[in-house]
Amino acid sequence: MELDAEGAHRFLREGAPVLHAAGFGVLLPSWWRRSSSRLGARLRARGRTAPGTVAAGGLGLDALVDYRWEVALGDQPLTADELASLAEVKSPLVRLRGRWVELDPHRLEAGLRLLRSTGELTVADLLRMGLTGDGDRTDGLPVLEVTADGALGELLAGEAERRLTPADPPPGFAGTLRPYQRRGLAWLAFLQSLGLGGILADDMGLGKTVQLLALLAGDPPAAGPTLLVCPMSLVGNWQREAARFTPGLRVHVHHGAERARGAEFAAAVHAADLVLTTYSVAARDAYDLAGIDWHRVVVDEAQAIKNAATRQAEAVRALPARHRVAVTGTPVENRLADLWSIMQFANPGLLGPAATFRKKFAEPIERHGDAEVAGRLRRITGPFVLRRLKTDASIISDLPAKLEMEVLCNLTAEQAALYRAVVDDMLAKIESSDGMERRGLVLATMTRLKQVCNHPAQLLHDGSALAGRSGKLERLEEIVDEVLAAGERALLFTQYAEFGGMLRGHLSARTGREVLYLHGGVGKADRDAMVTRFQSPDGPPLFVLSLKAGGTGLTLTAANHVVHVDRWWNPAVEDQATDRAFRIGQRRRVQVRKFVCAGTVEEKVAAMIADKRGLAQRVVGTGEQWVTELSTDTLRELFTLESGAVVE
Repeated sequence: MELDAEGAHRFLREGAPVLHAAGFGVLLPSWWRRSSSRLGARLRARGRTAPGTVAAGGLGLDALVDYRWEVALGDQPLTADELASLAEVKSPLVRLRGRWVELDPHRLEAGLRLLRSTGELTVADLLRMGLTGDGDRTDGLPVLEVTADGALGELLAGEAERRLTPADPPPGFAGTLRPYQRRGLAWLAFLQSLGLGGILADDMGLGKTVQLLALLAGDPPAAGPTLLVCPMSLVGNWQREAARFTPGLRVHVHHGAERARGAEFAAAVHAADLVLTTYSVAARDAYDLAGIDWHRVVVDEAQAIKNAATRQAEAVRALPARHRVAVTGTPVENRLADLWSIMQFANPGLLGPAATFRKKFAEPIERHGDAEVAGRLRRITGPFVLRRLKTDASIISDLPAKLEMEVLCNLTAEQAALYRAVVDDMLAKIESSDGMERRGLVLATMTRLKQVCNHPAQLLHDGSALAGRSGKLERLEEIVDEVLAAGERALLFTQYAEFGGMLRGHLSARTGREVLYLHGGVGKADRDAMVTRFQSPDGPPLFVLSLKAGGTGLTLTAANHVVHVDRWWNPAVEDQATDRAFRIGQRRRVQVRKFVCAGTVEEKVAAMIADKRGLAQRVVGTGEQWVTELSTDTLRELFTLESGAVVE
């Protein structure tokens, strides 16, 4: 049957699908299904910034780019004249440059409008179109391709982290970076050079802190200060890590009742490279902090701003900065409102207003499991989120199978007051005693101080509520949240059975999950049943163990996190406990955290053991007996609370 172009088009569009649905075999020309036989738009862009000035202030999402639209058939660009003459043909199918093409009059019109358009285009517009294929700007003409030169092109390719040359840490950094950390440093510096923010979401234990410190160490002297906002439990940790890895960095802590205000605060900030503060202070001192021209704002444990409407999230987002970094070990891709809030901090406006984001991404993905929309969201956020997993051997082939780290915690004001009272009371008694009585007093003091470091309620035995009173507990809660969010499991060791029971009740109530607890009073049958349950695929995620009851003879390889909440000061005993998880059958890397309260006897003994000096040799294998032989002056030095132990 002979058909004119209009008849052929009608058959291709309407007749063929009906026949196919009725069971007839229909052979169609191969070009009909190809996107290259339909009109689409291509965008070519380049940054306006001169190459030498990018590093100083970066481009930023609001920067304008030079751009040129092309209207194309597949890979064949069309001129405005060709489009105009095609529009005059008024036929749905035409033969153009040797091939048949479907002409949609609406697309032709859109193409002509696009070629005549002279609007402005920002980096954010470019990234939205290039990364999501979002063609809103083109009036219904699909965007076939978005390309850009230089760094913008790298970003659009979506593989900046893998394409970048790993960066060597700057001279001011006193440490060694692993290859994946050098790639992370290069990625952070790359985004900074563009004036764009990022979310460093590496798995727990992969050294996000050192990557950040290496970035800070490379700042030129005139760059200006970095503000780092973190939970109170991490302030001391950042201070000590900065002193260790970047000793040349001038650090100012903005926290506590005596913190600097007004002109004094401005002077302190301008004399510092790194200013540390907490989320609660950032909300309270929002006005003062917003008055500083920050070079960079970093939020650690960024899940603290996942609820976009909270006062602290709004205060942190309002801080002016040329570069923003959010740091979190918790994956954000499954909770889309969290992702929007954290991305709104890092790159304001990239994901559009919250309501639009909800309608466009959150609802289709969360309600309907829309894989295509999820893919679009991954593409647009991908260049700004760096998440490497311990389980990915291709990225992290050089990590030890067991990562051990000391976690420094701060005392609360209540803990510090109790600690000082115990020291004052006991030192007076020790001075006037000798022999067995003195030895007993020294050991009792050691025990009471360690109990204070754990929690005031453990020392007081008063059954009071646990929340908000202990630096160790606050840090433990944060780690437990990360472990649960990652779908992993943890063993929590304490040498005090009573404290183990307190932890079990508190964590169970707080997380809404079952927490197992093994102590010396548990019989063999119950003990075996607990181990079996924990090892089963759907077993409870947290297991509290008293060090003596759970330190030997168990296989608990379902856990890949071990936390020593308090210390035994016998490395062999601690290692035995750790090896409940780190043994044959464990297929994942195990992270071991040993809690130590800063400025207390815990930190001082830990330092002695680590340095292998003096009495450390006598410590191993003898528990704490060696302490009883120390002179009263040495004991005073060991027990006295150092300044800086409390961050409140």
